[in-house]
Amino acid sequence: MANEDVELVYGEAKDAMDRSVRGLRAELQKVRTGRASTALLDGIQVDYFGTPTPINQLANMSTPDPRLIVISPYDKSALQGIEKAIQASDLGLTPSGDGKVVRIPIPPLTEERRKDLVKHVHRLAEDHKVGVREGRRDALSMLKDLESEGSLPADDKRREEKRIQTLTDEHVQKIDEMKEQKEEEILQV
Repeated sequence: MANEDVELVYGEAKDAMDRSVRGLRAELQKVRTGRASTALLDGIQVDYFGTPTPINQLANMSTPDPRLIVISPYDKSALQGIEKAIQASDLGLTPSGDGKVVRIPIPPLTEERRKDLVKHVHRLAEDHKVGVREGRRDALSMLKDLESEGSLPADDKRREEKRIQTLTDEHVQKIDEMKEQKEEEILQV
């Protein structure tokens, strides 16, 4: 019984830490680099007949070259709503529509903007590391409860604590690698 409980604790900790890593990956895709990417527009909601709708459900998006995003709405009446939603976002992009498609030129990043984005990436990474540490804290608390119930001997608890710490270190390392990779992309001219 104790072995199943320990594996359950380990599994929950791993799931929580994996969620943190996946969350960071999703957040980093939204951070602008010098290249055009449709992932920049993932968080944008368009008012479509009174309903906030994700932009990728209203249009086909493509990047024909590294400095341009082209949005082709399925319904041409959504064109103005798409333009307004992009202008209202905090991305600092200026869309231009021609009645059929919306073109969004991606201006090169200034040095100051690059530094701000790197700071933002560091903040995101630290927030997600906190999520990993919370998973560790919860797991250690559950192990302590198992020990106090008498279903987990002290030696086994120490071994499992080391196992949880190793898992935590692996996930923190993944987050650091993702942060460094994104920082490199941002600083690339």
